[in-house]
Amino acid sequence: MKISNHSAVPVYTISGSSTARPLPEWLARQRKRSLKKDPEYANRVELLQDFEFEEASQCVRISEDGEWVMSTGTYKPQIHTHYLPHLSLSYARHTDSLNQTFILLSSDYSKSLHLQTDRRIDFQTRQGLHYSTRVPRFGRDLKYCKNSCEALIPSVGVNEDGNGEVFRLNLEVGRFMKGYEVDVGGDDTTAFGGGSLQGSAGVGAVNTAAVAEDSHNLLAFGTSIGTVEFWDPRSRGRVGILTPPFDSAPLTGKAEITALEFHQSGLTLAAGSSSGLVHLYDLRSPVPLLKKDQGYGYPIQNLIFLNSSATSRSQITTPKVLSSDKRIIKIWDQDTGKPWTSVEPAVDLHHVAWCPDSGMFLTANEGRQQHAFFIPQLGPAPKWCSFLDNIVEEMAEDADDPNSFMGQQAGSVYDNFKFLTLPQLRELNLDHLIGTTRLLRPYMHGYFVAQRLYEEARLISNPDLWQEQRAKTVQAKISKERESRIRGKKKVSVKVNRKLVERMLEKEAKNERKRAQRVLELGGDEDLLEEQAAAAQPGEDAVDGVAEAGGETKSATTNILGDSRFTGLFQDEDFEIDETSREFLLHNASTKVEAPTPLPRGLTAVEEEEMQDIRGSSESDESSSEEEKTSITKRSKPKPARQAPPAMHVSSSTAASKPVHRTEKSFGSRVVSLKERTRDEGAQNVTVVGEKEVSFVPRGKKKGAAAPTGDTGRVRSRFDKAARRSASGNTMRNL
Repeated sequence: MKISNHSAVPVYTISGSSTARPLPEWLARQRKRSLKKDPEYANRVELLQDFEFEEASQCVRISEDGEWVMSTGTYKPQIHTHYLPHLSLSYARHTDSLNQTFILLSSDYSKSLHLQTDRRIDFQTRQGLHYSTRVPRFGRDLKYCKNSCEALIPSVGVNEDGNGEVFRLNLEVGRFMKGYEVDVGGDDTTAFGGGSLQGSAGVGAVNTAAVAEDSHNLLAFGTSIGTVEFWDPRSRGRVGILTPPFDSAPLTGKAEITALEFHQSGLTLAAGSSSGLVHLYDLRSPVPLLKKDQGYGYPIQNLIFLNSSATSRSQITTPKVLSSDKRIIKIWDQDTGKPWTSVEPAVDLHHVAWCPDSGMFLTANEGRQQHAFFIPQLGPAPKWCSFLDNIVEEMAEDADDPNSFMGQQAGSVYDNFKFLTLPQLRELNLDHLIGTTRLLRPYMHGYFVAQRLYEEARLISNPDLWQEQRAKTVQAKISKERESRIRGKKKVSVKVNRKLVERMLEKEAKNERKRAQRVLELGGDEDLLEEQAAAAQPGEDAVDGVAEAGGETKSATTNILGDSRFTGLFQDEDFEIDETSREFLLHNASTKVEAPTPLPRGLTAVEEEEMQDIRGSSESDESSSEEEKTSITKRSKPKPARQAPPAMHVSSSTAASKPVHRTEKSFGSRVVSLKERTRDEGAQNVTVVGEKEVSFVPRGKKKGAAAPTGDTGRVRSRFDKAARRSASGNTMRNL
């Protein structure tokens, strides 16, 4: 893709002889390896598949729905039809003779009418040639009047009355009607061929026609003598004639009218002459409003008013007119005639077609390849090749500066754009701007919208959205940080690799706590995190900070668990990670692997019988031992006394473990009941009420002593001074 015109309004050549060298197919196959290293051939852009003919193309038309392109060319004479959404050739069809021009009768390619050079008119349909007929004389042009359903064929020569004819073929009835008789100056009967049906070499002719189908439906016919006649199809009579201006005739002879075009309003008519001049007329005045010289002196072939449709507006601020001859295409201002831009291809042009509401032009020309030109400032690329907008913008340094398209440096032009899909545009009420402004640039399945327009649309749709969203974000982060640190582990609903998911969730929760802490330190303003990350020095910490600050609210682990691509990792046992394998231990040396608990081996029938026998004997032994233990316990332990009601009494720590004997007798009666104690009586037969202290005093044995005295101790009050022990505790002093 190259820039054809390095002016203030650049023109890009998308396809044509200047974009890539035309090579024969056999040579391209032979040099396939070497062409891979050729930058010019490798970087070529093929807009449409096989958008070419073997020798030359004659005419090109774009369907009304904008999805089909039909072209005719030679050699051999054939018709090519391209389907634009697929950017490919739909079919190629050969004809019997060369085509001069054709028109599309339907909104698509299904019905077309072709004027051939052998005076034939062919009706082409999807299936092929439907019908063919002949006109009496050679035709120069072909037009279609929708209101009367008639095909108009301006022709060469005169009738028996000396007038030129425009043949009328009624497509509804299927026959020729009486034609329009136009004054073409008659025929020179003295010249060779004069008076014959076709006329002499200098016979007059009706060269071209125009139909104001969008307004008053007048018919305009341009003649070889330079006049323009206007006919009303309702009355089938001439309503006016427009004579050529005085300065329009060249020095060599008279100027013929070779091109006519009505404005959409029906009040302005553009007339192109054989001398390369274009005149703009107001139908209410015979004086031309504007005169424009093409510059080369060749006959004007095409005139197009660059009008936008009713549903969109063009990118240009003032109306423009396109005029072309075989050498150059010029676009100039309709009001002042000031040149706007021009295209001069390397080959001769035959026909030019404009894609409505866009900056794309297609041409039929000499040479193998057909041309396609794109002017970004005229309009966006058509919807079937919207990627051209991206390519052109990447080639420009500044998208808003027209002079920047001349540079070769690429710039980032989508920094201030927001990508939105079509449903999002409808929510913001921006879908009516599609195809009408450069603020919406189509890309893939959506559009790049200018950030300023996006913010304004959001505020208009919801004025409090910004404040609500900011308060909600800050509150969510603060609440997440203030929640309890002790959290129960959520049960992960996976079949395999549960530990892997738990580690991922734990790591993600740790990062979330760090990020929330940073947000709280900055006062809840998350935008400051991006500024700090941008100002930080490049390094690992800065990268980690940016990654944490720019993370999404939805956890990455949740996305992985819900992603269908990773379902087998957590559901299929074939993907289970063996943590005991050698590979896992090499990659995760610090991971503690829990040893699997061995399952007990099942017992055989013989082992079960032995276990039952052992269990029965052990149960009998245990029952007998339990009975013995129970009897011993009953004998050793006294029978628990009946619990008495609470009462106050005096006791000491030494008597706490002894059973308490309670009587309801008086002190005197209890003293009388005591027996007289002797020194030989054992201490165990003494019944004492109150405090008691027992001391064992060793005594030396005498020779010849028969037996001990039997005094094992004394029973006295601990407060008896005579019987009190020495405080030193040395009992050997009393020996």
